[in-house]
Amino acid sequence: MSAEVEAAIFDLLSKLPPGKSVSPEEVARAVDPAGWRRELGKVRPVAVGLARAGKLVITRHGKPADPEKFKGVWRMRLPDQAS
Repeated sequence: MSAEVEAAIFDLLSKLPPGKSVSPEEVARAVDPAGWRRELGKVRPVAVGLARAGKLVITRHGKPADPEKFKGVWRMRLPDQAS
């Protein structure tokens, strides 16, 4: 896992109200504003690993998605505290 990408994910999420999410593009831009497109491919595997560990929720259309099977446009948020 890329520690830089993981740090960017949690840094961005920590600045948002509970339940809000970030896009993979926002994370890639936080890691490297000029070369964010090169970083974009690193975000998904890090997010999947964090989701498997229960530290992150991957969402599609605002609902949790299976980290093993999701496709298309997706976002990330922190797990619900009540869970």
